[in-house]
Amino acid sequence: MAASDNSSDSTHFGFREVPKDDKAGLVRGVFDSVAGSYDLMNDLMSGGVHRLWKSAMIDWLMPRKGQHLLDVAGGTGDIAFRFLDAVGGDGRVTVLDINHAMLSVGQDRAIDQGRLNGIDWTNGDAQSLPLPDKSVDAYTIAFGIRNVTDIPKALREAYRVLKPGGRFLCLEFSKVEAPVLKEFYDFYSFKLLPEIGGIVAKDKASYQYLVESIRQFPDADEFADMLRVAGFGQVKYRRLSGGIAALHSGWRL
Repeated sequence: MAASDNSSDSTHFGFREVPKDDKAGLVRGVFDSVAGSYDLMNDLMSGGVHRLWKSAMIDWLMPRKGQHLLDVAGGTGDIAFRFLDAVGGDGRVTVLDINHAMLSVGQDRAIDQGRLNGIDWTNGDAQSLPLPDKSVDAYTIAFGIRNVTDIPKALREAYRVLKPGGRFLCLEFSKVEAPVLKEFYDFYSFKLLPEIGGIVAKDKASYQYLVESIRQFPDADEFADMLRVAGFGQVKYRRLSGGIAALHSGWRL
């Protein structure tokens, strides 16, 4: 099932239909709850493979020294740290997240790792970026776009802030293709993962939402079309781990 029709006053929050104006607050509540166990959450949802996927994202980005990266929904710093390591510290990252708790986790991690320079931590909304037009070299978003209320608006904002020749990369859970893998993944996601989240993170409901939000996200072909509509050129995607996730790429030409 794809994202809800933008002409409607409602949208999906997992499998629930909610007023559009309510979704951001509901999503914020989920990530307030899971911020402290975010890495564990991704390990549970991906079988630990999310770390390899994020490295693959940076490899495909091919960062260059001196670049300015905007990493959206990147509060814990995972992508920002990988980017700065790839450019030997000679770069700048603006980490933007709508959730204060996630940003706090990332800032604490940065301090613990001695990363005191090169990162700006910004509270903001992907649908209304607090950056000027044509101001960043690259835009990344990992496991965040499916939680945005108005995805087409967020994509237009990504296009707006990228410099001509700038690169957009999105890592997101996707639709599993192989029937046997899909059957196992559905069983794990719907039957086991919320129970594990309830035991480990004391929050079954948030994990249930996260599983449902994956199923509501457009498939890889449909999301690629959304990128084209937003103005991006040379749109491509790579399926990862049998389609459990996908990497999407586009350029502001």
